[in-house]
Amino acid sequence: MLLSFDTNLLRYAELAVKVGVNIQKNQYLYMSCSTDNIKLAQKITKIAYENGAKQVFVDISDDELVRTRYESAPKDSFDFFPPWKVQEREWLAEHGAAFISIVSQNPDLLKGIDREKIMTFQKTSSQALAKYRSLLQSDKFSWSVIAAPSKNWAAKVFPNLPEDQQMDALWEAIFAATRTNLKNPIDAWRAHDHLLHDKADHLNNKQYKTLHYTATGTDLTITLPAKHIWTGGSSINTQGQSFMANMPTEEVFTAPLKTGVNGYVSSTKPLSYGGNIIDQFTLTFKEGRIIEVQAKQGQEILEALIATDEGAHYLGEVALVPHQSPISQSGLLFYNTLFDENASNHLALGSAYAFCIEGGKDMSSDDLLAHGLNQSLTHVDFMIGSANMNIDGIMEDGQIEPIFRNGNWAF
Repeated sequence: MLLSFDTNLLRYAELAVKVGVNIQKNQYLYMSCSTDNIKLAQKITKIAYENGAKQVFVDISDDELVRTRYESAPKDSFDFFPPWKVQEREWLAEHGAAFISIVSQNPDLLKGIDREKIMTFQKTSSQALAKYRSLLQSDKFSWSVIAAPSKNWAAKVFPNLPEDQQMDALWEAIFAATRTNLKNPIDAWRAHDHLLHDKADHLNNKQYKTLHYTATGTDLTITLPAKHIWTGGSSINTQGQSFMANMPTEEVFTAPLKTGVNGYVSSTKPLSYGGNIIDQFTLTFKEGRIIEVQAKQGQEILEALIATDEGAHYLGEVALVPHQSPISQSGLLFYNTLFDENASNHLALGSAYAFCIEGGKDMSSDDLLAHGLNQSLTHVDFMIGSANMNIDGIMEDGQIEPIFRNGNWAF
């Protein structure tokens, strides 16, 4: 039976609250959204209160206001991040709040804007929110990222559709990607979660020393740290509550050894970063560090991203996603990392997640570095998977086993 838009929107909001952050009785909820997504935010707020939330705090942005600021504000205003916004997030995180982010930004929002303004603010905000990000990456609280269309984003994804059909088409794609349109979305997510955990368990039992990636434009080896942990599907916060950090999610991931990456890797999908598109790029690594960057589009933005700090020159995440995943098979290019990373194997520049190594959640930054996990102000995923990618796992004794063949799981 074809469900109405309102029914799907309600089910989507329920997934965000019950599966995404798994809201608990008397828990605070912080939600960020844009003016394009007020209706969804209203439904999430109502459902959160119905399920015991103590108070919901909503931070609303607007693409046009953001663009106006970048066009008109003086350069020296971009090295300021409001301390009260930092204090709000840190206080809520330390008091066990849950966090929902609804993303919808136009991928070309800041096209043509002074690169210095963009990168100054990216670095400033990253520095200001470093403590909050550290808590997030250690699973100190529940958080979930979901998406909802904006007019400009929908036009980017469906440029060949009439304008009055673009938003509906993107909504339908989001409902499909998040299993919202299935008979019982919550049960579907539980089954999917179980499958991802099975894949992670298999890899954790193997404890491969090195991964070897080969594909068109890619020949890369990635050494993994001792006692690394592969994670997929739901996570458990320090209060023992499960949550789904990304909806959708199709990945199983871990952290690389910071100094253990060698060779070159090419992107297979555009990267939307800082309101700009970076596309068709190749990164070359030696002993973990990027030594060469080439991009056909967005070269300066990519170079500035890597220059954020020393840690941005290294990888912080290794993620496996089969080419036959539902989002990949849809054939859509979303120009949004939340979706495109779940259609493709990907890597991330910057910081590693503390929970990707045994005991990592209780380690200091220095301890994590000592165990080979990268630290940085940034964490940016980029897509490298394709239908012709092969990945081998190399054991400590040199034995080689297939992990991926022709873009899909080999086990």
